[in-house]
Amino acid sequence: MHTPSLFWDTSGGWTLLTALQVLAVLVFILLSAAVLLWADRKIWAGVQMRKGPNVVGPFGLMQPFADLIKFILKEIVIPAGADKIVFLLAPMVSFTLGFGAWAVLPLAPGWVVSNINVGVLYLFAVSSLGVYGIIMGGWASNSKYPFLGSLRSAAQMVSYEVSIGFVIVTVILLSGSLNLQTIVEKQAGGFWHWNVLGGGGLNGLPAALVMIPMSVIFFISSLAETNRPPFDLPEAESELVAGYQVEYSSTPYLLFMIGEYANIILMCALISILFFGGWQAPFPTPFTAAWPPTAASFFGFMWLFAKIIFFFFLFAMVKAIVPRYRYDQLMRLGWKVFLPTSLAAVAAIGAWRVFGPAA
Repeated sequence: MHTPSLFWDTSGGWTLLTALQVLAVLVFILLSAAVLLWADRKIWAGVQMRKGPNVVGPFGLMQPFADLIKFILKEIVIPAGADKIVFLLAPMVSFTLGFGAWAVLPLAPGWVVSNINVGVLYLFAVSSLGVYGIIMGGWASNSKYPFLGSLRSAAQMVSYEVSIGFVIVTVILLSGSLNLQTIVEKQAGGFWHWNVLGGGGLNGLPAALVMIPMSVIFFISSLAETNRPPFDLPEAESELVAGYQVEYSSTPYLLFMIGEYANIILMCALISILFFGGWQAPFPTPFTAAWPPTAASFFGFMWLFAKIIFFFFLFAMVKAIVPRYRYDQLMRLGWKVFLPTSLAAVAAIGAWRVFGPAA
């Protein structure tokens, strides 16, 4: 006799379930982007002793949605000399890749769209493709300022992806896995088991001397990777008007911005997952063992979301208080400081895994 529960074991049920999971993650990112955009503007205003958004809705909370309606209803203007197909394709590429990376990110125990064993490699692949949307947009605009901005962005993102990659290698060495869910599970048992403190309880504390600087390098590289101040050289208003997105308006511009904020939230989630325990609480929570699985997963999700908010607050504060770098300073920092430091860290953590107590 056929039972309804067996439907999810069929190909149709699996497809429907996966589609619902993708939709849930998509809605979560879009709502988070709206709220964090409001928070970004409020924090910036607070540092400058202004009010920020405060008219549309209570405390200005509906301002991002008002901006969304404005962008959708505005006319799409395409420059006469632009390559129209590439011009419109570029923001779609940035938008799609910005959300594609979330497929392997575990939001809570069992809450992941695709729990693949090479999740870190998938992230490397998708993030390295993200620069193409910006290059396409800058080139297709057929204008000097967007083209210069896209070239800057290509050089900047490639440079800082290298150091981010080596920093993630140190986490892989500590965890012994490329699966992001496994990396989070190995940090269970309290904050002294988190990778930022060596990942091995009290025995891992010597490794913390390496991993704490690695978490800082990852955070700073994330700012450069997402073109956030003080590394927003691809869209430097004082030099390039607005960089690679000068010629964009209406919905295509909106797609660029949503893709950028999706990447920012992704980086905040990655810092939490790789270094700060992901959905794990800072202290052991044995009482959750008696909870239903859904309640325990939701409890973990709230911890991850709280960490994302904290790191986004740091992103916003850096934007508000740190002056912009010159481009040569930006590249020097990536190639002459972060790259050698992260290489040395990989060697140190590798030696720790072979010769230390964890061996």
